[in-house]
Amino acid sequence: MGHNDLMGQAEDVADQFLRLTKQYLPHVARLCLISTFLEDGVRMWFQWSEQSEYISATWNCGWFLASCFVLINLLGQLGSCVLILSRNFVQYACFALFGIIALQTVAYSILWDVKFLMRNLALGGGLLLLLAESRGEGKSMFAGVPSLGESSPKQYMQLGGRVLLVLMFMTLLHFELNLITIVQNLVGTALIVLVAVGFKTKLAALTLVLWLAWINLYFNAFWTVAAYKPMHDFLKYDFFQTTSVIGGLLLVVALGPGGVSMDEKKKEW
Repeated sequence: MGHNDLMGQAEDVADQFLRLTKQYLPHVARLCLISTFLEDGVRMWFQWSEQSEYISATWNCGWFLASCFVLINLLGQLGSCVLILSRNFVQYACFALFGIIALQTVAYSILWDVKFLMRNLALGGGLLLLLAESRGEGKSMFAGVPSLGESSPKQYMQLGGRVLLVLMFMTLLHFELNLITIVQNLVGTALIVLVAVGFKTKLAALTLVLWLAWINLYFNAFWTVAAYKPMHDFLKYDFFQTTSVIGGLLLVVALGPGGVSMDEKKKEW
């Protein structure tokens, strides 16, 4: 009984938090979600020559094509971020960012690096949730009309988004045999499973947000490393990628898990 009481209290706290932040949460979620694209777009501007030289050397494609690659990344990411934040053509902006994730996955040979591949897939999961949200806004114009299966693509997008988002956590699990690590892994895995299957989703997603935020501030504190050191860029990249996944989880908190989830099925029972 004590366990159920605790869960109940924790869910009450999560609901209270949602009620207080209802107006701001989707905006904050959106800003966090696109932060890695914003940061990368700005970096393309400041590291134009390094990036184009790298692409030119890796793919042996010449200066012109390498510069086109950097330009597409820069304009595609910054332009899409502006559209998403201003809520204009959100679906097109999401598709453009999907394209850029795919482009970078190939261009930077991320396909062969499991950790980076999982993170890119997690970013894609966040974009799927954003796409689902923008579909929801489009549908709400016909509020009085009963919809027959209208939202099913949206529900599956939300499911796909949740499942992809949690891939991020696979990259955070450490395989060491000490008590703290084992406990962290167990708790983390339990929360991941809850978010993926959509059970007690808001509470689990909120807990993951807090956990990830702590990990991010502790391990990816790029501001503590001098800007000229390579480590600064690595940590910065990790920091903003993690922030984007936090944004995706905040969208799950704000929107709920969607139709394909145990939370929804529970209502039917």
